[in-house]
Amino acid sequence: MSGTNSPEAVKKLLENMQSDLRALSLECKKKFPPVKEAAESGIIKVKTIAARNTEILAALKENSSEVVQPFLMGCGTKEPKITQLCLAAIQRLMSHEVVSETAAGNIINMLWQLMENSLEELKLLQTVLVLLTTNTVVHDEALSKAIVLCFRLHFTKDNITNNTAAATVRQVVTVVFERMVAEDEQRKDIEPPVLVQGNSNRRSVSTLKPCAKDAYMLFQDLCQLVNADAPYWLVGMTEMTRTFGLELLESVLNDFPQVFLQHQEFSFLLKERVCPLVIKLFSPNIKFRQGSSTSSSPAPVEKPYFPICMRLLRVVSVLIKQFYSLLVTECEIFLSLLVKFLDADKPQWLRAVAVESIHRLCVQPQLLRSFCQSYDMKQHSTKVFRDIVNALGSFIQSLFLVPPTGNTATANQAGNNNAGGPASAPASSGVVGIGGGVTLLPAFEYRGTWIPILTVTVQGSAKATYLEMLDKVEPPTIPEGYAMSVAFHCLLDLVRGITTMIEGELGEAESIECPAVPEGANSQSSEHRDGQSVSDQADKETVSRAVWEEMVSACWCGLLAALSLLLDASTDEAATENILKAELTMAALCGRLGLVTSRDAFITAICKGSLPPHYALTVLNATTAATLSNKSYSIQGHSVMMISPSSESHQQVVAVGQPLAVQPQGTVMLTSKNIQCMRTLLNLAHCHGAVLGTSWQLVLATLQHLVWILGLKPSGGGALKPGRAVEGPSTVLTTAVMTDLPVISNILSRLFESSQYLDDVSLHHLINALCSLSLEAMDMAYGNNKEPSLFAVAKLLETGLVNMHRIEILWRPLTGHLLEKVCQHPNSRMREWGAEALTSLIKAGLTFNHEPPLSQNQRLQLLLLNPLKEMSSINHPDIRLKQLECVLQILQSQGDSLGPGWPLVLGVMGAIRNDQGESLIRTAFQCLQLVVTDFLPTMPCSCLQIVVDVAGSFGLHNQELNISLTSIGLLWNISDYFFQRGETIEKELNKEEAAQQKQAEEKGVSLNRPFHPAPPFDCLWLCLYAKLGELCVDPRPAVRKSAGQTLFSTIGAHGTLLQHSTWPTVIWKVLFHLLDRVRESSTTADKEKIESGGGNILIHHSRDTAEKQWAETWVLTLAGVARIFNTRRYLLQPLGDFSRAWDVLLDHIQSAALSKNNEVSLAALKSFQEILQIVSPVRDSEKPETPPVVNVPVPVLIGSIAGPGLNRPFVRTDSIGDKLGRYSSEPPVVTDELEDLNLWWAAWNAWYRIGSESTKPPVTFDKLTFIPSQPFLTALIQIFPALYQHIKAGFNMDDLQKLGVILHSAVSVPISSDASPFILPSYTEAVLTSLQEAVLTALDVLQKAICVGPENMQIMYPAIFDQLLAFVEFSCKPPQYGQLETKHIANAKYNQIQLFAPAEWVALNYVPFAERSLEVVVDLYQKTACHKAVVSEKVLQSIIKTLRVPLSLKYSCPSESTWKLAVASLLKVLSIGLPVARQHAASGKFDSMWPELASTLEDFLFTKSIPPDNLSIQEFQRNESIDVEVVQLISAEILPYANLIPKAFVGQMMTMLNRGSIHSQSSSFTEAEIDIRLREEFSKMCFETLLQFSFSNKVTTPQEGYISRMALSVLLQRSQDVLHRYIEDERLSGKCPLPRQQVTEIIFVLKAVSTLIDSLKKTQPENVDGNTWAQVIALYPTLVECITCSSSEVCSALKEALVPFKDFMQPPASKVQNGES
Repeated sequence: MSGTNSPEAVKKLLENMQSDLRALSLECKKKFPPVKEAAESGIIKVKTIAARNTEILAALKENSSEVVQPFLMGCGTKEPKITQLCLAAIQRLMSHEVVSETAAGNIINMLWQLMENSLEELKLLQTVLVLLTTNTVVHDEALSKAIVLCFRLHFTKDNITNNTAAATVRQVVTVVFERMVAEDEQRKDIEPPVLVQGNSNRRSVSTLKPCAKDAYMLFQDLCQLVNADAPYWLVGMTEMTRTFGLELLESVLNDFPQVFLQHQEFSFLLKERVCPLVIKLFSPNIKFRQGSSTSSSPAPVEKPYFPICMRLLRVVSVLIKQFYSLLVTECEIFLSLLVKFLDADKPQWLRAVAVESIHRLCVQPQLLRSFCQSYDMKQHSTKVFRDIVNALGSFIQSLFLVPPTGNTATANQAGNNNAGGPASAPASSGVVGIGGGVTLLPAFEYRGTWIPILTVTVQGSAKATYLEMLDKVEPPTIPEGYAMSVAFHCLLDLVRGITTMIEGELGEAESIECPAVPEGANSQSSEHRDGQSVSDQADKETVSRAVWEEMVSACWCGLLAALSLLLDASTDEAATENILKAELTMAALCGRLGLVTSRDAFITAICKGSLPPHYALTVLNATTAATLSNKSYSIQGHSVMMISPSSESHQQVVAVGQPLAVQPQGTVMLTSKNIQCMRTLLNLAHCHGAVLGTSWQLVLATLQHLVWILGLKPSGGGALKPGRAVEGPSTVLTTAVMTDLPVISNILSRLFESSQYLDDVSLHHLINALCSLSLEAMDMAYGNNKEPSLFAVAKLLETGLVNMHRIEILWRPLTGHLLEKVCQHPNSRMREWGAEALTSLIKAGLTFNHEPPLSQNQRLQLLLLNPLKEMSSINHPDIRLKQLECVLQILQSQGDSLGPGWPLVLGVMGAIRNDQGESLIRTAFQCLQLVVTDFLPTMPCSCLQIVVDVAGSFGLHNQELNISLTSIGLLWNISDYFFQRGETIEKELNKEEAAQQKQAEEKGVSLNRPFHPAPPFDCLWLCLYAKLGELCVDPRPAVRKSAGQTLFSTIGAHGTLLQHSTWPTVIWKVLFHLLDRVRESSTTADKEKIESGGGNILIHHSRDTAEKQWAETWVLTLAGVARIFNTRRYLLQPLGDFSRAWDVLLDHIQSAALSKNNEVSLAALKSFQEILQIVSPVRDSEKPETPPVVNVPVPVLIGSIAGPGLNRPFVRTDSIGDKLGRYSSEPPVVTDELEDLNLWWAAWNAWYRIGSESTKPPVTFDKLTFIPSQPFLTALIQIFPALYQHIKAGFNMDDLQKLGVILHSAVSVPISSDASPFILPSYTEAVLTSLQEAVLTALDVLQKAICVGPENMQIMYPAIFDQLLAFVEFSCKPPQYGQLETKHIANAKYNQIQLFAPAEWVALNYVPFAERSLEVVVDLYQKTACHKAVVSEKVLQSIIKTLRVPLSLKYSCPSESTWKLAVASLLKVLSIGLPVARQHAASGKFDSMWPELASTLEDFLFTKSIPPDNLSIQEFQRNESIDVEVVQLISAEILPYANLIPKAFVGQMMTMLNRGSIHSQSSSFTEAEIDIRLREEFSKMCFETLLQFSFSNKVTTPQEGYISRMALSVLLQRSQDVLHRYIEDERLSGKCPLPRQQVTEIIFVLKAVSTLIDSLKKTQPENVDGNTWAQVIALYPTLVECITCSSSEVCSALKEALVPFKDFMQPPASKVQNGES
């Protein structure tokens, strides 16, 4: 005490003491002299001490007995004033601590006396207090006396004294214990305190230190006193109250717990004295039952007494709180008592204080934890903790079920009854009566019981009201709702405490990262004592976890029952919020500890709160039923009902909506409390998603229903937005909720966003829950078109989107569900969303920035794309459309980086089937177009084949022609791409191939790909060709056409890229395969007419049947193949099976050529022509770089090699190598030459088959008989020359005959009448048809070849002549075509065309052809007349024989030109042929010709045909001149060489001349005819020739003479007749001149007579018969008679005729006999 030790203070003290003593002596001067003296001697004493000692205070203390003595004596006077002065002085001394023990004892004794005299009671108390507090000199009896003194003063009549004394007692008791604590502090340094073991039984006090002993004695006596026993130490106590005693006990226990915990003596007191005492005092409360009649029990039951009861509870609270560890068993009893006090049959006040006590425990979670460890977790022990919680639950229930009897206070009184303690809401708020008296006060209401909620305490502190009412003796009135409010807070604090504590410990445990302990680890096994240090953290964790689990499992049932009930009853938002918060924290805690049942139960409660009452939600009902066994828990004998939400909830309705059910029955209402619960639910899911596990199902199911009722619909990305309700009564939402909706939808979204923070397992729980929820929604959506609930699907999408960073772990369950279930659902809206979700996920997955990126994580990329491919197995078109749109978007955004995903993406496009509708196909096709235009370079080359397949498959779709055609265009683009990037593609493919090959070998399987042995790049081409090939036989003509063009263009343009070895595959597998299919389809195509091409498209008549359309395809295909054979010959020929391919090609050409379709057959020939124009060696510029070309020399034709046909033996006279060697410097590859010949002979055979088949006349004819067309035949024949060039070396007579047959047949084919105007020339023009031209050209080629060919070929000349002559015959006798009826058009007889004659077929005008053939014959004969073959085969005879026909017909010929040409030709031929004939006269080769010639000349010169009536004179004269030419020929070429010519023939000639020399006057002529048909010149010519030869000197043989003589007599006789007739006519005609002809004739005769006579004169006499002369002379008289004629011309002629007769004017000789017969 620095204040009292300083010199100033000491000085002051001394002065004060002296002044006190002076004052004392002054007061006592009169009455109490001894005191006065003592005081004065005291002054001296003080002064002395002050003077003698430096340590004045110590000296004072030593002498304090003497110093104090005067004052004690003063007190003894009992004089108030003096007493007061003395007490003050003593107090001053005490405060300076200058009082010794003895002095103190004296002071106490003096005070006791004052007390007994009831003097200065307050001052006494003050003095005692100062004495005991300032120092520690008072001990033992002195101390006990001082304490008793205070107690005695407590029980005086004076209230103030009592109260002061009570306070002093409390303080003194505290001081005693404080001294002990101080004492312990000093001793602590020497020996550390040992905590008392709970089982200590030490009773001895001897070992205690002085202060401790005092405290011990005091505490022991307090117990005695409360127990109404005599004190041991506090001697002199007269009376004592229990209430005061209990208060003192409580304060000691509360303030000095360490004393009891550190000293065994004290802990012994606790166990042995305090606890039994408490239990004993409690008995009336336990036995008492409110309302039970006294008569039932024999002894009257003591009524509980509020003050004691309340104090006992306080003591108990302290005991439990402070000494629980010492008093485990006792506390169990106390706690059980507390629980009992809550029973409904106890008085209200008792229940209230009991609840307050429990509340005190509830705010101490560690304490609760200890209960749990000590009782609940021990076998055979009361489950105290569980009971407390359950008791609270029952208590709350009882408050609702049993209206409180003793309490009539209304809500308003409760509100204003501030005396009651807690202030409630101000009364001014009033009571608003809405349906059943809902007030604005916060309250609970349940089944008509209304209980207000009072503000009883601050959260987390147990501030009691009734436990503090120490001044009340009578039980107070408990306001309504008080007990409920406290109980409510108990629950909240309990939950808060436990959860905070456990979660804190859990957090620590997790931060140390101990190995997790499995749920349900056996807690008993790992229990450990306090002293034992457990190093192993895991053990501790196990123990802790066991405790936590036990605590939760002990309390959850009761908590849940109570909280559910309160939640249902709560009408106050704040209260509801608290309850929900409690349920939420419990649910979360259970979840963290893995206590599934309890977790689910709490969640179910929140869920139920969120939904309208009695809402049918199977998940909740099912779970509750299962976990809560019929909503009733049996808790240690207590039956706690699980209260279901009551329907008559007096809550504000904020929303009306439709329940989510299969058959919605009316509407349901949502209250604000439902929304509040919903928010809690969201909160729970949001913050504690990780521990929800399987209860996600509950949470999500509930949310789904709420979302449905509130009418939230999913929008893009899965977020829910307020949408309009569909069907049924619309959802009604109040404004309150309207503002909440965006918030709720936002929280919902955030909830799923936060799923990214869940661990994998929790995430799987969430996904599973969403999936099963979705399944339910789908079940409900079956069979009706109601709007389905899309909540689950939307949220699956949202969850997937936010968990992209670990999408692998949830991708399969997520997409699997969407694919297999949602996308296949019959409800379209459901399906649409399934597809939307799936495609959004895929797109998001591909665009997400994964780690590592997708390009390096192929597995993930394929995983992401796989569902897209799987969608192809779904048949709903809307799904497929979504799928394709997704593909399109992926291509647009990710196309460059798809990499290994390409096969999947392409697969999706390729999976579209024909029957899936136009829009699908169109969308898929759009994707494909995009791929082909933009992405071919970015995809792996191995995918190119898939692109080809897909493009091809679109070509085959028949929904939309344009798509098919465009897809063919795409194939062309693809081929272009292959061509441009050939090298890179090839490299990459080879690399891949090698890798695959390696894999295949490792697995021991063979590589399986189409066209396998070919290299991979070639395979790609082959696939392309094969696809185009398939399209070439599509049912639609347009597609076929386009595909065919593309196929052949592609092979043409890019074929050079293929390896050599691949070509056979192209030829056999692609081209010939295609040809086969086309041929088959064409031959079986339908001949029905197609009316129109769909819609109003008109079809041209040339395409109006399927057959005609297929014909076009056949044409295109064949032409294409032929072109390839032609252009790629250099590539194909070195291949092994070229000749086989050639044969097959020829076979195709043949079958096409023989098809009954003009278009096809003609085209086949064109193809034939094309492949025959092949030149063997290729020009260098055209050679491709890569394939080596075998150098084939130009074929050299060698006479001795008979061309090897297909079926002829190959004959060779010498080594072919030698022969070839003569012609070429380097020996060529022989086989190739032969091979080539083989090919050409194969071609010749094919040509022959085509020719003979096509021109063979059919057996029967009807309307449908097929007759080949002119262009066809022309083309056929035109092929021959080209073909012949290659086979001429081996072309022999047989072949020529075959050729002849074909040429003849071809020319014979008639034309159909409707084609004739185009083919036939008009009748006036002598023009050949192109067919006829071709035939002649063919023969011309042949003839020229023979001409330059070797000897052995010339034997063919006669055959060619035969052929040509056969054609010549057509001029007069057109050929017959089988049995066909034809009409001949251009006939000279009818100079008009009868186009519309009934005949179907028209024979051609063969005249020009025949005439041209004739010209050819003449030309040819001119060249070949001397050839051996021509001579020996009697060609000349054949020519004459052939010409005889037109010559004999003459005017009857179809065309006049014919006989004229025939004559001219004959003249020409004879002029060449006769010398040859003469030359060979001896050989007899021409013998048979002469008679033929004679007949021919005769038939011509003396024709039987009559000239036409309209023949003009000039014309006649021209014709006559022709006859004259013939006679001239006879005179020039025949008669002069009579000696080389058979006699018979010469005779015939003479006879003919005879006939001609006289004007034909046979009796058959009429007068009129004679007029004009006299051939004067002809006759003259004949006559002259006759004359010339009759008497020529050359005539030697008698036979000749005879002929001449006969001729002369005939001649003369005729002359006679003519003259006679002339004379006769002249006479008759009188003055009229005779006709010109007759005059001419007579003149001619006259001239002939003169000439004859001249000739006769010149001839040797012996050559002239006498008879002849007689006849000549006989003419004379007749001539004389003519003299009278009037014509001067006749006269002059007559004169000339008469003159020669002068030679006969001789004298008559003797008579000669006339030789006339």
